Amino acid sequence: MTTKPKARRYRVPEAAEEQANGGRKDRERSPAERISHALGGQEGASAAEELEAIKQEGLTGRQLRMARRLARKHDLPATSDYDAVRLLRRHGIDPLQRSNLLDLVASGKNETGEDEARTTPEVKLPQTVKGPDETLPSTQMSPAKRREFEIGQIQRDIARRRRRKLMALFARLAAFVLLPTLIVGYYFYRVATPMYASKSEFVILQADGQMGAVGGLLAGTQFATSQDSIAVQSFLESKEAMLLLDRDAGFAAHFQQPHIDPIQRLAPDASNEEVYKVYQRMVTLGYDPTEGVIRMEVAAADPKAASEFSRKLISYAEERVNDLSEKKREDQMRDARKSFELAQAERRKAQENLVELQLKGAVLDPEGVIASLRGRIDQVEVQLQEKELQLAALLDNPRPNRAKVEGVQGDIERLEAVLADLNAEMVDASNGENSLARLTVSIQMAQADLASRDMMLQSALQQMENTRMEANRQVRYLTVSVNPVPSQEPSYPRKFENTILAFLLFAGIYLMISLTASVLREQVSS
Repeated sequence: MTTKPKARRYRVPEAAEEQANGGRKDRERSPAERISHALGGQEGASAAEELEAIKQEGLTGRQLRMARRLARKHDLPATSDYDAVRLLRRHGIDPLQRSNLLDLVASGKNETGEDEARTTPEVKLPQTVKGPDETLPSTQMSPAKRREFEIGQIQRDIARRRRRKLMALFARLAAFVLLPTLIVGYYFYRVATPMYASKSEFVILQADGQMGAVGGLLAGTQFATSQDSIAVQSFLESKEAMLLLDRDAGFAAHFQQPHIDPIQRLAPDASNEEVYKVYQRMVTLGYDPTEGVIRMEVAAADPKAASEFSRKLISYAEERVNDLSEKKREDQMRDARKSFELAQAERRKAQENLVELQLKGAVLDPEGVIASLRGRIDQVEVQLQEKELQLAALLDNPRPNRAKVEGVQGDIERLEAVLADLNAEMVDASNGENSLARLTVSIQMAQADLASRDMMLQSALQQMENTRMEANRQVRYLTVSVNPVPSQEPSYPRKFENTILAFLLFAGIYLMISLTASVLREQVSS
């Protein structure tokens, strides 16, 4: 049998009422009571748990600072803002209530008044009444007015120093920047001799002709003549071109004229280096690698002289291009001509050797002689065999004709004698130092050598022709695309641009020197 479970019976309505009353009482509790109630009503809750519960409330920084000030006012040993909140709540003070904050402000004011009263001793003795003279305004200024007066003096002194420094700065700028700029501008506008520029453009082209694959690709571009263009540019910028121009057109004498300003004028006894400096300044060259065009600008005091100088320089450049082309052709043809001449000499030598061999044996064609001997020997042998067959046929007859037999035998003997003579002659032609066989072999070798020399001569001749054609294709031509024309207005000096450039230059120098001096002064003072 089983035992029925026994359980206590609870009054659910009363429990709900108690829970409602407990929630209302919890709202009526102070923050300290709420914390203790949250911790389960334990009196011995640790400080760490209380601090953790306070951190969970999400207090703002301003509230924590006010709590620290309140804790300091009540002499509570708080180690942090949260600890201050914990200690205040332990003593029954809520740091978040508005009345406590107002008391904190009022207490601050009272403490200030109490400190002033404490510093001023209270007078409890009878005091005499001040006379009318003692109530007049004092000639001495109050500390506040004296302070304002001294501040004003300091400000006026600072303004006076600033004005003095500003005037000194303007004076330095006028002396080191504006005055030199004015001098430079006066020179460019009033003193400098106007220079007329003559511009020209020319290009170096290559001769037309069939070339290889790579050469055909580069033949019509600037890369085919870039080296020649750079070489011509370097020549025109060299001292050699200056000396040629001075010899033919009087370049130095033109810039020694008295109407040219003293800065640009050359001395009567100027050296080549001084003339070359003026030449570098007056002749400007530029090479455009994308188009292959050489641009030249020549400046002079006279527009006609500038055009003449430019034409002379172009003629010098054309001569130099022709010299370069001629030198290339000569270098290419020299080796080809030398190989052709060597092949000719070797062929002539081989031919002379063949003629000597033919003359040595007194036989122009020893091979033909030997062939003819062989042919005769063959004929004699054939005849000899026929006679022997004929003799055998006669002897086969039981009663041969004696006369015929003797005749055939005589023929055989004569043929054998002829064959022996021919064989002896053949043996004589094949043996010995001057035999026809040896002579034939020597002549064949000489003929083979002559044939090879003929082939080598033909190859050298073809190579020379190809080299001549290639050299003709390597010819360079200088073509003038823009001819020099005398200008009607001066191109130099550029007055406004040069003046602005001088101002910027002097200002930069002054700024650099000022910064250097200030840095050095600071380093020395420190």
